Amino acid sequence: MVLFQPEIAPNTGNVGRMCALTRSRLHLIHPLGFEINDRNLRRAGMDYWKSLDVHQHADWSAFRASPAAPRRLWLFTTRSTRSFWDVKFADEDGLVFGNEGSGAPEWLHAEIGDAQRITIPQANASLRSLNLSTAAGIAAFEALRQLGYPRG
Repeated sequence: MVLFQPEIAPNTGNVGRMCALTRSRLHLIHPLGFEINDRNLRRAGMDYWKSLDVHQHADWSAFRASPAAPRRLWLFTTRSTRSFWDVKFADEDGLVFGNEGSGAPEWLHAEIGDAQRITIPQANASLRSLNLSTAAGIAAFEALRQLGYPRG
């Protein structure tokens, strides 16, 4: 799971909890809209943070250069018509989500490319998109389902 410059600690906390429970790695691309410290972790109910496989990266370039970075990236966005249900996820794929305020910047869309941009279908397109942590949960469990989750 890859969160690009997340802004809201409780959303990141929810995604982190899901990653800890599913043994999935979480990548946080800085800058963050909050500080990761004991006070904020407690406030967001993130008491499991120390058991989470979390990697923090100073920026997108540092993430891409990291040996821990996923091999293939999928950008979840409302700016795609390709459904995530039409994708065959593989082990070590990275599910990328933009931040709560502005999503992923144009340059990130361009770098990942049209073929790797996917969406979670919405029946009512006139409404705003799903909450970040909700979308991340939907995406993660579809990828895990395809990979045979739960694993031991």
